[in-house]
Amino acid sequence: MSPTAAGAPPTSDVPDSPTPDQALALLKEGNARFAAAQSQPINESVGRRAEVATGQSPFATIVSCVDSRVPPELVFDHGLGDLFVVRSAGQVLDKAIVGSVEYGMDHLHVPLIVVAGHSACGAVTAAVEAAGSGGHAPGDIAYLVEEITPAVEAVKGQGGDTVSLAIAEQARSVARELSENTIIAKAIADGKVKVVSAVYDLNSGKVDFHS
Repeated sequence: MSPTAAGAPPTSDVPDSPTPDQALALLKEGNARFAAAQSQPINESVGRRAEVATGQSPFATIVSCVDSRVPPELVFDHGLGDLFVVRSAGQVLDKAIVGSVEYGMDHLHVPLIVVAGHSACGAVTAAVEAAGSGGHAPGDIAYLVEEITPAVEAVKGQGGDTVSLAIAEQARSVARELSENTIIAKAIADGKVKVVSAVYDLNSGKVDFHS
């Protein structure tokens, strides 16, 4: 985002009605800035607040974890009104999450949906530990573990770090599930929307996008 003086007409690097590929490029460029510690001043001026108060036109939906270390607006270096963010532990889907994604796509015409996991995810780690010990997580955390367990099972025997593999698989599986949603699948077929998965590395600050 380009900085603006208070009250001045806001400027933006987001084109009107970006294509899915243009939206993905914007996220990649923003993350590259963030990872290099070269983030631009976030577009949060008085002028920008006034602009988005009358309506929003986000260019990407980010389905992300609730972890405090992975705020999408910072990780992708974008400001007010740019990203439509939906968060749950381990990117676990439920009707509220899916409905929110559908709303962003159907009503706000968001062309890109990114399911973003991250390294050292606590929810995925809990699922891996439960699968290994046969134990049960307390309270409603058990629901999260149950929903993530298929990703853990899918990477068994692959070698490497099970948690890291399961984190990537969870992001991919959620992206696949969203892609198979009736409303989203039609938009994909029409070329209006793209769904991708990604994993953010807490140490490097870089996001690795998957196809």
